[in-house]
Amino acid sequence: MTKISWSRLLFFTMLIFVLALAACGNDETSNEESPADSDATTEEGADEGTETEESADEGVEESADGESAETEPKITEFEPAFPEQTRAPAVVTETELNEEVIVEGLGVLWGMAEFEPNRLLVTQRDTAELLIVNLNEFAVSEPIEGTPEVNNSGQGGLLDVAVAPDFDESRLVFLTFSQDVEGGTVTALGKGVLSEDEASLEDFEVIFQAEPAYEGDLHYGGRIIFDEDGNLFLTTGERSDDPIRERAQDLDAYLGKVIHITQDGEAVDTNPFIDDEEALDGIYSYGHRNIQGIDFHPETGDLWIVEFGPQSGDELNIVEPGNNYGWPIVSYGIEYTGELINDGISEHEAQGFIEPRYYWDPTSAPSGSSFYDNDAIPEWENNLFIGGLVSSYIARVVIEGDTIVGEERLLTDKGERFRDILVTEDGALIASTDGGAIYKITAAGE
Repeated sequence: MTKISWSRLLFFTMLIFVLALAACGNDETSNEESPADSDATTEEGADEGTETEESADEGVEESADGESAETEPKITEFEPAFPEQTRAPAVVTETELNEEVIVEGLGVLWGMAEFEPNRLLVTQRDTAELLIVNLNEFAVSEPIEGTPEVNNSGQGGLLDVAVAPDFDESRLVFLTFSQDVEGGTVTALGKGVLSEDEASLEDFEVIFQAEPAYEGDLHYGGRIIFDEDGNLFLTTGERSDDPIRERAQDLDAYLGKVIHITQDGEAVDTNPFIDDEEALDGIYSYGHRNIQGIDFHPETGDLWIVEFGPQSGDELNIVEPGNNYGWPIVSYGIEYTGELINDGISEHEAQGFIEPRYYWDPTSAPSGSSFYDNDAIPEWENNLFIGGLVSSYIARVVIEGDTIVGEERLLTDKGERFRDILVTEDGALIASTDGGAIYKITAAGE
């Protein structure tokens, strides 16, 4: 009798062990760190994982059931100010696409500019290298000499690149970078002449510094774009930390702003605060967090920006002169600690601020962006393409007027942090990554 009891006890003990082991094996958890669990600052330190959602079947433009492109649950409990402000219906490209990796292993490729057909100037953030990438030959040049000295700690380094509208004659190249100055670092903008042999950047000079300086290494902003008059729009971050981030609301600081200046670094004389003695002349708009993408809508001419929210609440905005976009007073996101921002005020308009045209929850960390101003893939015309860092995809955003009516996620299976987006003259969609790769997407057969 005693022998039978011990046998039963041993049997049940083994059964419990096997069941527990099976349960552990089936409990598959993601290895993706959340912003709160890692570097509680921004997109840079938090985002080693990748999204798992797959694109819908090709050949269908919009999901039949109107489901959102976002499949993950919300982080916050905020409600949008209007129905189309977040979680747009999923759309899918009908055109069969071809994907190519042009180069890889080059480090954080922060900015790109096409200066000749299928030839790009590309910045490597951490090494402060300016490179030429030939899309047709899958080739990379030696680093161009004459680039500025940078502070490459944290999110700093050599940032964006743009060529002057009259580049064919002037050969002027503009660069943004994080620069050491007295009191800390600033987002700086400079220009130089690309030599005829393309080996060096000559006579480089700094034309603008986004003061005040701050002893931190986060949220430099740094995107640049030319307007139709040949002047520059420059974006800046608010340097992330509390309380320095509050200066995004101050008109005597260039932090958290869109700045409008000439090619010599002077304020454009039509700027909204040019006659305000208490404001800096170069400010165009304010109340921004960290703007990482900027482009003009090809049809309307509106200036669209994408900027990081905190934990969720990343924004897509239309920028107009003199407007205040609310950070850090209002946000559709929350602190990385999980705490509410300013007691959880999310509605912008009620507080006198401009509502974002769209926001993401959970975090996507939207980076470089570009409108598709080409007819090579007709269904993409006037769509906005945005690189995703945390999310590891390229977002295709369909816009009607000023309203987002659809969203698609491309290259979701690559596991890449997509840093910048560019559309070439012949209609190829180009994306650079933090892993040092450049992807090229075209219509199949092109």
